[in-house]
Amino acid sequence: MPKKAKSKAKSKAKLNIKKSKKGRRAAPPKRRKVAVSIPALEAAATEAADFAAKHEAAAAESKGAAEQRRSDADAARQEVAKLEAAAKKAKRDVAWGAAAVKEANNRAAKLDALAEKARREATSREAAAERARRAAAEKARREAARQAKREAAEKARLEAIERAKRKAAEKAERDAARKAEREAARQAKREAAEKAKIEAAERAQREAAEKAEREAARKVEREAAKEAKREAARIAKIEAAAEAKRQAAEKVEAEREAAEGAERAAAVIREVGEPAESEVAAKPESGNSDGPSFTDGIRRK
Repeated sequence: MPKKAKSKAKSKAKLNIKKSKKGRRAAPPKRRKVAVSIPALEAAATEAADFAAKHEAAAAESKGAAEQRRSDADAARQEVAKLEAAAKKAKRDVAWGAAAVKEANNRAAKLDALAEKARREATSREAAAERARRAAAEKARREAARQAKREAAEKARLEAIERAKRKAAEKAERDAARKAEREAARQAKREAAEKAKIEAAERAQREAAEKAEREAARKVEREAAKEAKREAARIAKIEAAAEAKRQAAEKVEAEREAAEGAERAAAVIREVGEPAESEVAAKPESGNSDGPSFTDGIRRK
C-alpha cells in the first residue's frame, strides 16, 4: 500500500513537472508587422490582449496543476495520517513484536519523508506556477510596452514626415509668393520705366513741339518785323520819292516862275530902258523876299 502511493505520487509529480515545463516552454506567438492605420493598431492591441489571455490561461492551467498537486499532497497527507494511525495501532500492538514496530516506524518515517517531499514539490510547483504567471504577465506587459513604444515611434515618425511635408509645402508656398512678389515688383518697375520713358518721350515731343512753335512764332514775328520794316522802308521810300518829286516840281515851278519873272523883267527893261533896270534889279529882290522860292519849299520840307 505505501509503495503504490509513493509511486503514484512520484508519477503525478513528474506529470505536473512536465506540464509546468511545457507551459513554461510554450513558444511565444509570432510577431506581426504593425500597420500604420488605426484598425491595424486596434488589431495589434487585440492580439496583445489575446496573447496576455493565453498566458493567463497558461498560468491558470499551471495553477490548476498546482491545485491538483495540492490535492494529491492532501491525499498523501491523508494516507500518511492513515499510516500514522496504522502505526499507532501497530505501536499499540506491541505484542506483535519489535520487528513489526520497527517496520511500521520505518514505513511511517518513509511516508513522512514522502509527504514532506510531496509538500516541498507542491510548494515548489506553486512557486514555479506563480513565477510562470508573473513571467507571463511581465512578458505580456513588456510586449505591450514594446508594442506601444513601436506604435509611438511610428506615430512620431509619421508626424515628423507630415510636419516635414507641411513645412516643405509652406516653404514652397512662401517661395512662390516671394517669387510672385519679386516678379510683380519687376513687372511694376518695368511698367514704371516704360511709362517714364513714354512720358519722357511725350514730354520731349511736347517740348520740341512747343520749341518749334516758339521758333515758328519767333520766325513769323521776325518775318513780320522784316516785312513791316520793308513795308515801312518802301512806304518811306515812296514818301521820299513823292516828296522829292514834289520838291522837284516845286523847284521847277519856282524856276519857271523865276524865268517868267525874269522874262517879264527883261521885257519891262526893254520897254523902260535903263531906268527900268534899277527897278528890275529891285524887283527880283522884292520877289525873292515876298514870293515863294525853292529854298523856302526846302525849308518847309
